[in-house]
Amino acid sequence: MRRAAFLVTVTSLVLGALASPAAPRAHAAPTAFVHPGVTVSRAQLDFVRTQVGAAAQPWKGAFDQLLASKYADLGRTPKPRAVVECGSYSNPNIGCTDEREDALAAYTDALAWYVTRDERYAEKAIELMDAWSGVIKDHTNSNAPLQTGWAGSSWPRAAEIVKYTYPGNWANSGRFATMLRDVYLPEVINGSNSNGNWELSMTEAAIGISVFLEDRASYDKAMARFRTRTAAYVYLASDGDLPKTVPGQNLNTREKIVAYWQGQGTFVTGLTQETCRDLTHTGYGISAISHVAETSRIQGQDLYGTDVGERLRQALGFQAKYELGEAVPSRLCGGSLNLGLGPVTEVGYNALHNRLGVAMSNTQTLTLRNRPAGGNNLFVAWETLTHGDNPA
Repeated sequence: MRRAAFLVTVTSLVLGALASPAAPRAHAAPTAFVHPGVTVSRAQLDFVRTQVGAAAQPWKGAFDQLLASKYADLGRTPKPRAVVECGSYSNPNIGCTDEREDALAAYTDALAWYVTRDERYAEKAIELMDAWSGVIKDHTNSNAPLQTGWAGSSWPRAAEIVKYTYPGNWANSGRFATMLRDVYLPEVINGSNSNGNWELSMTEAAIGISVFLEDRASYDKAMARFRTRTAAYVYLASDGDLPKTVPGQNLNTREKIVAYWQGQGTFVTGLTQETCRDLTHTGYGISAISHVAETSRIQGQDLYGTDVGERLRQALGFQAKYELGEAVPSRLCGGSLNLGLGPVTEVGYNALHNRLGVAMSNTQTLTLRNRPAGGNNLFVAWETLTHGDNPA
């Protein structure tokens, strides 16, 4: 009954959202932001700390994995640059990997601090954030928007935990906020007309940054763009004969839409705009959708009960069944898929299956098989630890 009621609710919400052009702006910034509140909340962190302290699985194994990673190395030396230059597929790669990995390391250290209360980890996170905030001025070349989105998704996660849970002194927190406001936010706030994973990662960064800065206007702008892009990234049968499109992309014919969807002309529920490209890039888009939905939930506005949740559920299940080995029909991507979804299922699975009671058999099988989920070295990290079966 719980699942049936949920599906009825989702269906009605989806239809309402599709009928109303104002729907993407229905979830505005909260009157008062919740901190820490980017992807993971204090209640979730408390649950994790308790479980690790009790040596309970899968959290203890996931935390051991985190501590053993290069990102938790207390001897790490930050490598900031004034200008990070990233071309297509990070070629050239002038500071791109260094920036992403230092941001992930700051987040890793922030998590390690919270679980262990070992101040060395908080101080290392601060060292990394201070190093970059004192140096970086710009991102350049063709991948600049995506690079900024990836690093800009990790920085506010780290900063939220440190600023709002570490009792020590972070003297340069204001300078870090200025970096996010002046260097990162302008690059991501206006989105992208490239493949959908770009804009989804960029809006994730914009929303996380907006929470840290308590910038309601930027939060609203990024969230409206996110709602529009999510609807255009994951197809539902209720969308009609063709997928939804993003205004400004000029996808005004079936031919153009099919080309944008990697040559796929048969549209089925759960298919994404990049499924026929490969599941790795698809995973980037799905992950960003789940991160934004989780941040929105923490901020008091639940997107899981809207078409965002239904699109996330269907995208996870559709991709998961092929990742698990189901034969690819000839009508889908010419009968062949490039697999490699990545560690991107925990957040959506926990929210939709564990909290809302929705059956997600394929996603469940894949999630449990992949535990403990690590990271993708870009903007995803430690989600079995933070969100695996987390009731908070």
